[in-house]
Amino acid sequence: MRWVCIVFPQLALDGVQRVHPEPDQPLALLAGTPQRRVLQTVNDAARALGLRPGQSLTAANALAKTFASAEYDPAEIERYQQFLAAWAYQFSSQVSLHYPRALLFEIESSLGLFGPWPRFEARLRKELTELGFRHRIVAAPNPAAARVLANIDDGLAVTDDVLMQALAPLPIDRAGLEPQAATTLSRMGLRSLAQVQALPRHTLARRFDASLLKHLDALTGQRPLALAFYQPPDQFDVRIELNFDVQSHQALLFPLRRLTGDLSAFLCGRDSGVQRFDLHLEHAQAPDTVIKVGLLSAEREPAMLFELARGRLEHVQVTSPVRGFRLVAQDLPVFVPQRHDLFDDRPQQTLPWEQLRERLRARLGDEAVQGLRFHADHRPECAWQAAADKNPCPTLNKVQRPGWLLHEPTRLAEHGVHILMGPERIESGWWDGADIRRDYYLIQTRAGQQGWAYRTVGQSDGLWLQGWFA
Repeated sequence: MRWVCIVFPQLALDGVQRVHPEPDQPLALLAGTPQRRVLQTVNDAARALGLRPGQSLTAANALAKTFASAEYDPAEIERYQQFLAAWAYQFSSQVSLHYPRALLFEIESSLGLFGPWPRFEARLRKELTELGFRHRIVAAPNPAAARVLANIDDGLAVTDDVLMQALAPLPIDRAGLEPQAATTLSRMGLRSLAQVQALPRHTLARRFDASLLKHLDALTGQRPLALAFYQPPDQFDVRIELNFDVQSHQALLFPLRRLTGDLSAFLCGRDSGVQRFDLHLEHAQAPDTVIKVGLLSAEREPAMLFELARGRLEHVQVTSPVRGFRLVAQDLPVFVPQRHDLFDDRPQQTLPWEQLRERLRARLGDEAVQGLRFHADHRPECAWQAAADKNPCPTLNKVQRPGWLLHEPTRLAEHGVHILMGPERIESGWWDGADIRRDYYLIQTRAGQQGWAYRTVGQSDGLWLQGWFA
């Protein structure tokens, strides 16, 4: 088997920066008591100003006044780990959060689907970068080895025959040992994992707890690591707290894009789509404004979800300052990909009909975009009706009907018309007072156009054109 470990060294900082409108600005996360606030972690821009983790907020303000700050929240770290596990679930059914700030998942069975490891690794890095998370990735024959190797390297891919060689130079304090055991081994003059493995096992068993030998056996693959595997939840519920009051739609677009992007990544992990979701605008002194976004079919394309949500958002009047933005999706049906032709001759700028339909509904409203379907009536002007659902339109077997009906029938000059088929008599409508008795013909004009025309039975008022065939 082959396992991948992805370590997120700055998960708390990445979680704040990815929802910050200016992620490149100096930023520090604060912790500690109200009496003594300290800097828990800082980004590169803040480090360039002289700020360092562990500094007091008072000292940091003395060095620089232009850095932003946010609260260091361990609960947010757990939430982002759960989100990243949902993202990784699209690549493997064996995803584990066994280690903090890290993902483990088995990929041996996935290489046939996602390609060889270099291509697979490039895809993982690309998607994580787009999601806004810094990372280190290592592949190894077992999960324990993958985790400790990620402490010292990035991009390493180890096979069974070179595993021991890769583990040997690991420093004692980076080998995943318990802190007390690592300290004791260092005081004994041992500096690398190879020196520890060279010691007699009975000596280690006598001087150390049994967990030391278990860990060494897990690193070499002699003892399997007991892992609890992740199961994705049945709904998506993510909230972004805004650091300032927002009263314009434009300022809400950045968090909206991030929320819909996260929803898309979550849906890809579950192999699901979304058919309806709610946007909650949270206000300080008023109830939440709830914007419902509904689709006619399940979708998960991030750009499309963003466009639909933005169209709905722009129709809402923001009457009170917004303090938080939340997206809740509970209807997550199975996603059925669109069928594409092998040779797609559509121009690059065009959209599939399903995406264009949803975009128009979001912009113009649900009632403004409707389809057509046949209606059980023989009269041509009554044989169709508007339909807002996505059910396929039934067909009329072996019956020719025009695709374009005129608003009012127009008289035809019969000397320029050639009758191709007919008559077909239609007598109907006696029950609603609009009864007709007509003989219909398929005609062709001198210009080659085919039309649908009729004569009223019992009258000599000539031929009337009612519609054209495409």
